Amino acid sequence: MQRAPHHRSGSRRSGLAAALGVGALTASLLGGGTVASAKPYPEPSATTLSLPSPPGGSNVRVLVFHASATEESPTVDAGIAAIERIGLTGPAAGRFKTEATDDASVFTNATKLGRYNAVVFLTGGGDVLDPEQESGLESYLEAGGGFLGLHDAARTEPYSDWFTGLIGARPAGAASAVRRATVEVGDRQHPATKSLPLQWKRPDKWFNWAVNPSGSVHTVARVKENSYTPGTGANGWDHPVSWCRDYDGGRSFYTGMGGTVDSFAETDFRNHLRGALAWTTRISPADCKATINANYTAERVTQANQPGQNDQIGEPHGLVTAPDGRVLYIGRGGADAGKPVVTDWNNPDIGKGQGEIHVYDPRTRKVALAGALTIFGNKGGGDELIKVEEGLLGIELDPGFMTNGWVYLHYTPHSQIDRDTRMAERRVSRFTLDPTSNKLDLASEKVLLKWPVQIHSCCHAGGGMAWDSEQNLYIATGDNNSSGFSGGYSGNNPEPNYKGVSFADARRTAGNTNNLNGKILRIHPEDDGTYTLPAGNLFTGQEPDEGGGKTRGEIYVMGVRNPARIFIDKSTDILYAGWVGPDAGAPSTTWGPAKYDTFSAIIKAGNHGWPYCMGNKQPYRDRNLPDPGKPLGWYNCDAPKNESPNNNGLVNLPPITSNTIWYSPQGGGVDYPRDANGIPSYKTEEQKLLMPWLKGGGQATMNGPVYRYDAASAGAGKWPSYWDGKWFVGDFYDGDQPRHAVLTDPRTVGKGGIPVHAESLKKIIPVGADGIRNLMDWKFAPDGSLYVLDYGRGFFTSDAKSALWHITYKGGEATPSADKLARKAAQ
Repeated sequence: MQRAPHHRSGSRRSGLAAALGVGALTASLLGGGTVASAKPYPEPSATTLSLPSPPGGSNVRVLVFHASATEESPTVDAGIAAIERIGLTGPAAGRFKTEATDDASVFTNATKLGRYNAVVFLTGGGDVLDPEQESGLESYLEAGGGFLGLHDAARTEPYSDWFTGLIGARPAGAASAVRRATVEVGDRQHPATKSLPLQWKRPDKWFNWAVNPSGSVHTVARVKENSYTPGTGANGWDHPVSWCRDYDGGRSFYTGMGGTVDSFAETDFRNHLRGALAWTTRISPADCKATINANYTAERVTQANQPGQNDQIGEPHGLVTAPDGRVLYIGRGGADAGKPVVTDWNNPDIGKGQGEIHVYDPRTRKVALAGALTIFGNKGGGDELIKVEEGLLGIELDPGFMTNGWVYLHYTPHSQIDRDTRMAERRVSRFTLDPTSNKLDLASEKVLLKWPVQIHSCCHAGGGMAWDSEQNLYIATGDNNSSGFSGGYSGNNPEPNYKGVSFADARRTAGNTNNLNGKILRIHPEDDGTYTLPAGNLFTGQEPDEGGGKTRGEIYVMGVRNPARIFIDKSTDILYAGWVGPDAGAPSTTWGPAKYDTFSAIIKAGNHGWPYCMGNKQPYRDRNLPDPGKPLGWYNCDAPKNESPNNNGLVNLPPITSNTIWYSPQGGGVDYPRDANGIPSYKTEEQKLLMPWLKGGGQATMNGPVYRYDAASAGAGKWPSYWDGKWFVGDFYDGDQPRHAVLTDPRTVGKGGIPVHAESLKKIIPVGADGIRNLMDWKFAPDGSLYVLDYGRGFFTSDAKSALWHITYKGGEATPSADKLARKAAQ
């Protein structure tokens, strides 16, 4: 290693920096990032250096620049030694030579600067480059050079907008004292992070940022603020600590870590630097564009309906993408707001509506109305005894769709309602779609599965469907239970009924082993329109306990409230589901938790709690006749009993499995201290938020897909591989509610483990009045682009904002390109 002589001359500082003096400059740097926006000296000279493109030769070299206008950082010697060691060890193809200097004249020496593949700023604070030197650094980046900034480099050149862009963010004040904190490593592909722990616990000095850079840079790691005390200017749950970007023709990587001497002795931190240097020196390519908002385009692809018609879209309720790229999407059954709704039970047309199936072809950019089913589900809004959520609820394509044209629809036929008993039939049927005309043959219907539902009172119909890799079909059904009559808590009031059928007791449905409502069913459809039961469901249907005949073999998951959206990652066969919670706005020490909307990664058949327990086994209070208003004992989540008078299934139920994500108006992952019996306190002032990145209010989960990157697909708008394996979770609403990509730990997923990382998608899948405000469904197409349904701005109706959107990526490939790599093979 060659270390140039130290130079501390103030002559390199100019403009306001010189006028302020070192003491005043230090105070301004520690007081926040506001001075960074000022421009006290002229822009760098237009004269540029003539540098090779890209800089660096066959022998990779790294320049460590460590000047400071304020103080010598105690980390300089440790940092230089660590970078030198990194360059001398590891695979031969990743080795490099290190030179260190604090002499800024190197940036005006094209011959010398052009020798380095990357420049590391191990600087302190202050203005360390004069305009010509900064111009030389600009020329270096423009020629394809690499830059790595460590910790205090974010306080360097505070008066330069260009350098602010190079770094990505400025501190909001001084770094914290040394604190041990948890770093969430969200990028599992970048060479700087792919070998790091998902949850990386380490001590350092932590900066808060004056402006959060996420979305303008590619964040590879975040620090969890609830794992330490972030102090004034905290950034919240999204607190970037390491990021990268392709900048001004070159590559820039910054980490806010490395604020202590001991950092450079850590194996994981050295690996972090090793990977960052591999990218900045052009030894290894990496994608630093994947989470930059400007690289995504959201386009509405459906037009407004013609007056009085639903020729483009109905009341959006689900979509599926075909192998050839076509998108099939359904309307539940609400007509446009100008058409009257029949709510009189004496009228044979009560609730009659049309559930439409549309087909969008991206090759022609045209929509075809494939067909419509006459459904029960157009009663509109109102109270629990008027509104209805039945209708055309779900769509899925057969695994052999491209040859057989089979389409599966989950719906409530109007022809099967009984106006006297106010009961209906829900069914899953198979139809055939003509691939040439995009018309659904309604006469081809084969009913696979049907079951009774009460339609006297709203709500919770579910609707989602999905296939696993064994061609088993999963069907999500709602609990067919009223939202009222239990104060917004358990939904276990046995008293209200219509002609003997309870409509406010979810123990009749979701908590009942002999009822198909409030479940996720799993069947294996056969070619003749029947189905068989795969092994491994929750029940066989032949259980001998309690006299037999009290279970249904179709049940895979019980204890779900309203699972409208499910998804199966065929590479793992993990089932991902989300369901809407009850209505209580706050927890109750008498009745239990507030409403928890829920997402769950499900790895095996099980009981997921409703209406006995929610979240991570937080129990409700039991109630029963003769006085449902009187609280009884707390449910036992490990050994729940269904003692409802409306239960015709087993009394002793399977133990309840914890869920993955839950949220309420109080926040995400709400948890409480528990007493000796395991009962939470349910006191808001004692709550702990395990997932501070999400919050509810008005809330309705909309589970999304797990993205799987396919390098062979030819889609121009394909989302990058960065998102591979990430689970998309969202909410119907677009305020504080989730619209995130989350990362789970393979060791704990489905076993009570919560996500280890989350990042917002609200700038990529845009929110707001003219964006996708009311997310109803989202699926990736075979070409790797994303389709999203926006429900619209009303309920139980089609709306001018109801639309199918297409979200594509345009960031390009990883950098540097293969022909610009410093080494193509080990030397």
